[in-house]
Amino acid sequence: MKIDWAALGSVFGVSLLATVALVALFTLGLVGLSKHETATEQGGTATLARSGAYACFAVIAAAVGYGIYLIVA
Repeated sequence: MKIDWAALGSVFGVSLLATVALVALFTLGLVGLSKHETATEQGGTATLARSGAYACFAVIAAAVGYGIYLIVA
């Protein structure tokens, strides 16, 4: 049995990059929700922060859905 180390390394690299990107997006979403909560407590509105957080969560959901599609297809 011969292992294609280049392909294995490529899969590892893409997996690592995707994981870091999804964690970063999730963190940005949480920060956006936190900014919105802080602004609401101070009597203001942070619509842009909330919209940005929802956009981050939507991109995460789309990436997870695409991953599931790739596994099933």
